[in-house]
Amino acid sequence: MRYAMIMAGGAGTRLWPLSRRDKPKQLLRFITRPGDDRERSLLELASHRLDGLIDPERRYVCTAEAYREPIRELLPEMKDAQILGEPAARDTVNAVGLAAAVLAKQDKDAIFAVLTSDHVIEPAAEFRSRMDLGFRLVENDDRRFVTFGIKPTFPATGFGYVERGTPVRDVRGGGKTAVDGTKDHCHQVARFVEKPDRPRAEVYVQSGDFFWNAGMFVWKATTFLEALERFKPESHAGLMKIQAAWGTRKAKAVLEEVYPTLPKISVDYAIMEPAAKAAAAADKGRFQVCMVQMDLSWIDVGSWPSFAQTVPSDKAGNRAAGAGTVVSHASRNTLVYASKGHTVALLGVDDLVVVQTPDATLVMPRARAEELKALHGLLDERLT
Repeated sequence: MRYAMIMAGGAGTRLWPLSRRDKPKQLLRFITRPGDDRERSLLELASHRLDGLIDPERRYVCTAEAYREPIRELLPEMKDAQILGEPAARDTVNAVGLAAAVLAKQDKDAIFAVLTSDHVIEPAAEFRSRMDLGFRLVENDDRRFVTFGIKPTFPATGFGYVERGTPVRDVRGGGKTAVDGTKDHCHQVARFVEKPDRPRAEVYVQSGDFFWNAGMFVWKATTFLEALERFKPESHAGLMKIQAAWGTRKAKAVLEEVYPTLPKISVDYAIMEPAAKAAAAADKGRFQVCMVQMDLSWIDVGSWPSFAQTVPSDKAGNRAAGAGTVVSHASRNTLVYASKGHTVALLGVDDLVVVQTPDATLVMPRARAEELKALHGLLDERLT
């Protein structure tokens, strides 16, 4: 049966001062989309993108235990058991492994998608079509690990890339959401490349064979655990202890004891890259790594400049968000977020980001947004 797990951890420090420790970016209602006047959180958008593909009772969220109640408020249709609360952050391979262990215990045939909670992806119908294709790839052959590649629109140096290899043909199944012409969308993965420099990124984009690594996956839970045992046995051993206790009175105690001891590493480094190398080597056959192309709008809302892409601009490129008032004159390419009851006025400035909240105001050149993490480390803890 099909399931989905949304990863909703992370601090969102590059969206300070709006994103804070007790309410990080994925839980903030600050995104508006055309045709919808309500501000929504990235987590809500991630869950609602699954409507018509995965029933609400088969959706899970993996997050910090401290965010359990805020998530219940954002997603009231989600039962408590569907929130997998991490007692400590141990990177993505363990978040995915926890979901795999829980799902495999209740359904040995569980196939699940791993999704992120910090993206704006449109159109939703196209997203569901490509996600359905990923599920069908695994349903046809449970040795497959499926990743999703976003067609790049510029030579980004902050994203990982996936190089497509041989086309995968004749994917069976599918209903309303099925994609036609699967040979144009499904490929074996030739290799993964982490955050290239600018010259290499330009070559990748021009080649047409490289795609941004979206950080989304589909796989069978038991196959993922098999790969984890092979490539990261320390994590597998700990997660098997957690699985054995899951659903018993000891579950919480075992999770709190074992989970913080698991080695921190990403799912890309721990599983996807070694599985892709193994598939290309002499021991090919047990695991296959495939990519589904997603030729759609994909915004990784990880910084203020990327958030700006979700906000309409005026003729001068100025963008205003929030419930406050923004007035600008003789200014260009600015982003202002103002809180309710506050007015921000700009005169004769270009390429600035201004974020005003009741207790903190950020002013920075747009081009230096990546340095916000360094500034965040200098702040009083009460403001973080």
